[in-house]
Amino acid sequence: MTDWRAVLIGFLVTTILGLIGLSVPVLGQLTAGLIGGFVAGYLAGGGLGRGAWHGLLSGALGGIVAGFLIAVVVGLAGWAGGPAGGLVTGVAGIGIFGVAVLVSFVLAIESALAGALGGLLYP
Repeated sequence: MTDWRAVLIGFLVTTILGLIGLSVPVLGQLTAGLIGGFVAGYLAGGGLGRGAWHGLLSGALGGIVAGFLIAVVVGLAGWAGGPAGGLVTGVAGIGIFGVAVLVSFVLAIESALAGALGGLLYP
């Protein structure tokens, strides 16, 4: 059974560290995903599989939420160009969200690995 409290806390850790990590473009985001996944896995406990599952969910949730927010901002920004601009950027926003979801699942693998380590270290 999924411990949503652990997933949510891991997501929040990833988000907060990711915002701080914006000053260090690649390393900051990777580190945030690793630490957030580790926290989710550690809080869920139960070994490698359970920790990896919770780390994966934590990392994927962060990417999906960030992609959704970026897509909404791009879609809404187009309305300044009138209905045609809104249509074009709305379609672009949907495409951005699709790519963000795909990338978030790929990058969630690092969170899953860190979550597996956290689940293993749980006393």
